Amino acid sequence: MLGTPLRAPLLDDQEEAVFACGCFWGAEKGFWRLPGVVTTAVGYAGGTVDNPSYNQVCSGRTGHTEVVRVVWSTPAIDFSDLLKLFWECHDPTQGNRQGNDTGSQYRSAVYTTTEQQLLLTNASREAYQIELNQRGFGSITTEILANQTFFLC
Repeated sequence: MLGTPLRAPLLDDQEEAVFACGCFWGAEKGFWRLPGVVTTAVGYAGGTVDNPSYNQVCSGRTGHTEVVRVVWSTPAIDFSDLLKLFWECHDPTQGNRQGNDTGSQYRSAVYTTTEQQLLLTNASREAYQIELNQRGFGSITTEILANQTFFLC
């Protein structure tokens, strides 16, 4: 959509992370609209099968979730801006679903690629949980892991 290569090597001023917040098509649209995002791609991550198919993922037996890989320019946008969009574009308390989409492939997740991203993601989860608690909402179920393999859809 952005007209940029989906698999280009990262430049020195770029980072990547992978976000799961429901159906990947809708989630991707939110990320590609952010100024400073270089490219986005949909696929699967967080599972145990290499190069899973859509049908395999939908079976719930591979452990993957539908994700959006986001590459951004670090001088143009901060990771915290991506996290803000992530937490606010879906309900991270729903477990294995988002709205009418049900199954483990729709769970909420952030897969980081640097130690700093992991620290910031965990800190942001804690801050959002405090806000949710104050408003009477449930616990965040978001999976946060480092270095999960991304498989392009």
